[in-house]
Amino acid sequence: MKKIEAIIRKTKFEEVKEALLRSDIDWFEYHDVHGIGQSRQERIYRGVQYSTDVIERVAITIVCRDQFLEPTVKVILRVAHTGEVGDGRIFTSEVIDTYSIRTGENGDTVLRDKK
Repeated sequence: MKKIEAIIRKTKFEEVKEALLRSDIDWFEYHDVHGIGQSRQERIYRGVQYSTDVIERVAITIVCRDQFLEPTVKVILRVAHTGEVGDGRIFTSEVIDTYSIRTGENGDTVLRDKK
């Protein structure tokens, strides 16, 4: 099993979500995240000074069987891409085991198959 963690632009989230659902990825979690980027400048808007080093993004987490890793990553890469600095990152890692709290089952049988 693999875990995919993607940090993407907030403006691309709806497109990525729809593309994942069309690709039969029917479960994932997401949440708003804040990070520190390479830009360290301050801007003034209506007389108030703002720092631009804090970047708002959306983090998406998906756990899938090994064979679904590459197709899922390709969907995110294709849809989240703008070509500009700050498009985001995708991290993949191994998942040792998974458990269903309801049934007590474990292993990749707990994960739902694609339709």
